[in-house]
Amino acid sequence: MPKLKNDTLIRALLRQPTPYTPVWIMRQAGRYLPEYNATRARAGSFLALAKNPDLATEVTLQPLARFQLDAAILFSDILTIPDAMGLGLTFTEGEGPRLERPLREERDIRKLAAPDPQERLGYVLDTVRQVRSALSDSVPLIGFCGSPFTLACYMVEGSGSADFRTVKTMLYSRPDLLHHLLEVNCRAATAYLNAQIEAGAQVVMIFDTWGGTLGAAEYREFSLSYMRRVLQGLKREHHGERVPSILFTKGGGGWLEAQAASGCDAVGVDWTVDLAAARERVGQRVCLQGNLDPAVLPAGKQAVRAGVAAVLAAYGKGAGHVFNLGHGVSQFTPPENVAALVEAVHELSPAYH
Repeated sequence: MPKLKNDTLIRALLRQPTPYTPVWIMRQAGRYLPEYNATRARAGSFLALAKNPDLATEVTLQPLARFQLDAAILFSDILTIPDAMGLGLTFTEGEGPRLERPLREERDIRKLAAPDPQERLGYVLDTVRQVRSALSDSVPLIGFCGSPFTLACYMVEGSGSADFRTVKTMLYSRPDLLHHLLEVNCRAATAYLNAQIEAGAQVVMIFDTWGGTLGAAEYREFSLSYMRRVLQGLKREHHGERVPSILFTKGGGGWLEAQAASGCDAVGVDWTVDLAAARERVGQRVCLQGNLDPAVLPAGKQAVRAGVAAVLAAYGKGAGHVFNLGHGVSQFTPPENVAALVEAVHELSPAYH
């Protein structure tokens, strides 16, 4: 296989020396970009965009045409798995995702099966192949999935929630039933990520968006243990190249040590975490990814540069840091401030290497 022209991200994830700190941004292809909005309008809806490999490839590449990013991340959604299971995914403007057939009855949960990614999620794999081809090995492509617990939250609630009352009630009253659902999601996520790796994803990330809503014991039992099993089931190499993995639990800063011991190569941290303390806590075990507050971005270029400087200083000297936001970029962010972020990381980080 041809070597990547820019493999800084891969090397940082594997804690190898790099000349500077690589940077990519969660939700880097999104509504803050006018060109993304134009393509989405052409597609007709978010889902039509995600399910059209040509258009999904186009939006995956848009931020790289604008900014000197060190990676592309596949344009898709974490709820492709429940959609492939027949739960009926829809997106309403301004409301976020909904599943038309949430899992409220035991019989529906018992008959759930992990979808064959080739059969039910082929459009995602086609996008991965097209993006890899279009990138011409310039930068790596990141594939991803939702964590088994985060998927279960949407599958039981039917949408996002302020308190996840329905799924948490199941967790405490019928843990056996929730464990069954998580088992199925675990098999589905593992097969899906492996299919993305086969199709050309060079890094994979597990997004545990709602694991941080759990208590400490519940997080370990219902979220982290299943992510660990996904990580254990992943292809570690493809065509002789190592495929690093990133685990990110939003609001999971209390459990960094356990995350670092999960088998992942990198742990994502949000902006509530002190990066210097996080580095001390995880030691040499994993790379750290993060952790600028996305709310800094609309505040202007000076604030962005100061924020970047503070994050880099907090991590300090040496390898094993990937610069990112602590969550996805907001749709209200001026693109020129994202450009300022990327430029500041590339300009200020070499002093730490």
